[in-house]
Amino acid sequence: MSQKILNKAIAQKNPDLIFPSTEKVIQFGTGVLLRGLPDYFIHRANQQNLFNGSVVVIKSTKSGGVDEFTQQDALFTHCVRGIYNGQNIDESFINTSISRVLAAASDWHQILELSKSVDIEIIISNTTEAGMVLDEKDIIAQSVPNSFPGKLLALLFERWQHFNGDRNKGWVILPTELMPDNGILLKSLVNQLAKINALPAAFIEWMNDANDFCNTLVDRIVPGKVSDSEIQLLENQLGYRDNLLITSEPFALWAIETNNKSTIEKLSFANIDDRIAIAPNIVKFRELKLRLLNGTHTFTCAIAILAGFETVIEAMSDASFKSCIQNLIYEELAPCVISEVISIAEATQFSNKVLERFSNPYIQHKWISIALNFEEKMHMRNSYLMETFINKQGQSPKYMSMGFAAFCVYMEQAHQKIILVEDYCKDSSFASDVNVWIGAIKEKGMKNVLAV
Repeated sequence: MSQKILNKAIAQKNPDLIFPSTEKVIQFGTGVLLRGLPDYFIHRANQQNLFNGSVVVIKSTKSGGVDEFTQQDALFTHCVRGIYNGQNIDESFINTSISRVLAAASDWHQILELSKSVDIEIIISNTTEAGMVLDEKDIIAQSVPNSFPGKLLALLFERWQHFNGDRNKGWVILPTELMPDNGILLKSLVNQLAKINALPAAFIEWMNDANDFCNTLVDRIVPGKVSDSEIQLLENQLGYRDNLLITSEPFALWAIETNNKSTIEKLSFANIDDRIAIAPNIVKFRELKLRLLNGTHTFTCAIAILAGFETVIEAMSDASFKSCIQNLIYEELAPCVISEVISIAEATQFSNKVLERFSNPYIQHKWISIALNFEEKMHMRNSYLMETFINKQGQSPKYMSMGFAAFCVYMEQAHQKIILVEDYCKDSSFASDVNVWIGAIKEKGMKNVLAV
């Protein structure tokens, strides 16, 4: 007998679940990252009466509809699995944070009406890099704006008109697109569009002064697709079908840059968890993620591929590789990020979390995917680390040079391209060490080099 699809009647069998009635958030995007991170924290805060607000989700893309959300009363199951603070985590719950999902293409009038609500205080988005662009043809007075900045501008203008420019009716705007200074970028885009649309100077002043466009940084692995076999197993455990089920790792980070007291009050859901950080400057969080998480991935990627490992968890199960990555992050990378802003304790704690995340048995993260745009990643993430280590320590870093050598061998084998070490690090001793590693890898094989 087939199982029933998740809906409110099934969810209400849990008497402890809270279903918030007041819509406080407009969210552009239905993707798994938004549901697995912002909506996760909002749900948890609601369950403890710390926010008491729901999310109206806007589906901006023209492809697909909102039928699955409607069919499930906008409910979805979130399975959190992995290692956190040394503990094995395996929990599932029904997320009740979303009140409804509207499609921009067909429900634009309803969406505009949301801008007139006194309860709506927060805008969240994740439209990917492709959505954070200027469309000079976006005339907001004509039908539905095409771009996300155009849609946001239309809502802001409607709100300004409805509340007669009341400066207390501005929004907290939280773009979560994975781009540096995403709040500053979004603010720039809507300002350019406002001028293209010849909107009143009074509105532009209100938009810039009454609304808080916050830079943010988000980090959580929320796999885009769960395998059919895994879905079947999870649904058998849950006792219902869920076409919107998501899984994620326990680790999460949502850093929000603001020192606005009103904004901080509105973001009361941040009080639920130390994995949300509100600070006047979030450069520290970006630097930790870029150097210790992304940098570690990039330095060890070619080592893992050349040693024959397909996934991160497979590599972490090998004692020689695990020792290599531990030495890399603790002995070489973490010392490079310690500064007046980042303490030894913070660098160590973040490094611990990185290794826990790499050891998550539920995440099948393929090294070949990590190797995409390899050259760009090596430049952006790791050139700084190589130069910094040499300047601080006065010697060439052993594990960085090994990782870079593996990168050179991989690029030569896979792409028939010779990498020039000096394009990434000018130090001659580093180049010399890299060449020694390259010779060893070619002669003995990566796995044998790792085992020494």
